[in-house]
Amino acid sequence: MINLRLSAVSALSFLILSGCALAPGQHFGSSSFLGTPTADNGNIEVIPITPKLLAVQKSTAVPAVSTALPEELLKYQPAPYRVGIGDVLQVIVWDHPELSAPAGQQQQTEANGRQVRHDGTMFFPFVGALPVAGKTISEIRDALTKKLAAWVEMPQVDVNVIRVNSAKVTLSGAFERPQEQAITQAPLTLLAAIGNAGIKTQDADLTALTLKRDGKDYPIDLDALSRGQTNQFDKVFLKAGDHLHLAYNDRRKAYVLGEVTRPGSFVFKTSTLPLSDVIGQAGGIRQDTANADAVYVIRGAVGDGPAPIKVYQLSARTPVSMALASHFEVQPQDVVFIGPAGITLWNRFLSQLLPSANLIYTGSRTAIDIRNN
Repeated sequence: MINLRLSAVSALSFLILSGCALAPGQHFGSSSFLGTPTADNGNIEVIPITPKLLAVQKSTAVPAVSTALPEELLKYQPAPYRVGIGDVLQVIVWDHPELSAPAGQQQQTEANGRQVRHDGTMFFPFVGALPVAGKTISEIRDALTKKLAAWVEMPQVDVNVIRVNSAKVTLSGAFERPQEQAITQAPLTLLAAIGNAGIKTQDADLTALTLKRDGKDYPIDLDALSRGQTNQFDKVFLKAGDHLHLAYNDRRKAYVLGEVTRPGSFVFKTSTLPLSDVIGQAGGIRQDTANADAVYVIRGAVGDGPAPIKVYQLSARTPVSMALASHFEVQPQDVVFIGPAGITLWNRFLSQLLPSANLIYTGSRTAIDIRNN
């Protein structure tokens, strides 16, 4: 009986004394990064986040891709609109409502419209089939005036496009309204098209807009607009057949684990994401359970090749250290880990140890009762 008690106490004591080593949960210890690369821990390089590191990174950073718009996009100037097949025109002959509104003046404008047929012609009374496809509004007006002069004394003719079916721009991706947009007599700019479509701000990758034109892709950084690096978006005119695609940001994420209020993944809505913003989006560091010296950014854990896994470490005990975090840029696929404090590890260990201790105690009491009986 005494031996059984001693065995139970010895087992419990061993578990308690081993608590720090066996404490459950993810955590980094200094031994995690010691030694040369092995098959177990990989090639790991630990780098403290200091003002010197930020200065070195800034001086050696690869210049960012230019946010300037391609010159060929800026050079394009829209020509006067040319009517196409499927367009609907409104023709007004002043003082002749029977010609201007054959369906009645009370009808909607389009009910009195003249559609350009598949052969490129438009029918009009006293004129017949008039070729209009590929012509400007001025050219069509002059042709109608000349034809009507044989029937109407000094005809005053006006022509407008009331519905465009031939010249359109298509949009896809992370837009609120990714439907087609027509290019009318008023030129359509890139900025206007984006404004008309709206952007899904929570889902869009503002750095990854692509304008597809004539078989060529033009990457455009919309984030540059919000950061004031370019004011030329209103100088890019779209033309028929252009396609705008705004990528989703679901592939550009950083992951936050450990002692934060809301662990999870956070998307890059812009080209850069400071460490302080990542921590802020996760609800901040939990002051009651976190180890302020254990803020890690793990980079390069996924990928091929001999490049080492870099673990950047920040001591966040002072407001100055958080200023460093506001200048350290997190990259897509980085993992930000906030380690727990020692007492937190101990409490977690005890929370799992106590049920085992109760089981040992219950077992020992049962054995004692059996022997006594």
